[in-house]
Amino acid sequence: MSAEGHALTAGEYIVHHLTHLSTGKPKGLVDFSVINFDSIIFSTLLGVLGCFLLWKAASKATSGVPGRFQAAVEILFEMVESQAKGIVHNANSRKLVAPLAMTVFVWIFLLNAMDLLPVDLLPLVWEFIYGLSGRDESHAFLRVVPTADLSITMGLSVGVLITCLAYNVKIKGLGGWIHELFAAPFGDHWALYPFNFAMQMVEFVAKTVSHGMRLFGNMYAGELIFLLIALLGGAFTLSLTGFALAALHIVAGTVWAIFHILIITLQAFVFMMLTLVYVGQAHETH
Repeated sequence: MSAEGHALTAGEYIVHHLTHLSTGKPKGLVDFSVINFDSIIFSTLLGVLGCFLLWKAASKATSGVPGRFQAAVEILFEMVESQAKGIVHNANSRKLVAPLAMTVFVWIFLLNAMDLLPVDLLPLVWEFIYGLSGRDESHAFLRVVPTADLSITMGLSVGVLITCLAYNVKIKGLGGWIHELFAAPFGDHWALYPFNFAMQMVEFVAKTVSHGMRLFGNMYAGELIFLLIALLGGAFTLSLTGFALAALHIVAGTVWAIFHILIITLQAFVFMMLTLVYVGQAHETH
């Protein structure tokens, strides 16, 4: 890649890869006027792909000897179902919560798995397409890992929060839930109502923020490490040092990619488990 007629420095290369295809640069930490099109597009496509894979497994299900794909999906579903039973004790709620948890796991796993693609593959394809229009290729930004975008992970966690609030109202009734907001955790006394309500709000905010930030932090760090490893390959020259850096690039990239398979799976599992835990807490009364 190049910018303004010269090769990118290491810092420019990383900044370029960490810049979104968006409506503009955010003004501050939170700017709702900025839309990251790449995150939305990849999230939507992978969501559709995840739904298609699950639908395909269900449509091809057989009572006989299952194929490998069906067996893998059945094992995954049984794992999610057993976790849901242990956390959400309301059988009626599990009819929705278990499939929701399954969808969350598969979707986030696919979003995370985009980190395993070569870091320059899709950005170079986009640069080529962008350049066909005669525009400056140095402005062809594209990030392919949606979960390395804080707006996506926080959007997912807010979705979980809304689900929890809905179950709070459904299980306890609107009046019962409002009473709980003021009566727990310190006790049902008018003098404690302000402190109870403040603690409840802090709990909701803390759970939501930590839920989204945990996934974002891990995936952002993983993406950054892949970029640093890619720089080793970019330093290749016809010299002993150049060959050593190229070899290190291959070895480090392979090792980190193999290890990253565990990370992307674990992060999807943790997000799913916390979703079940938070929904399960919405069923509890104080």
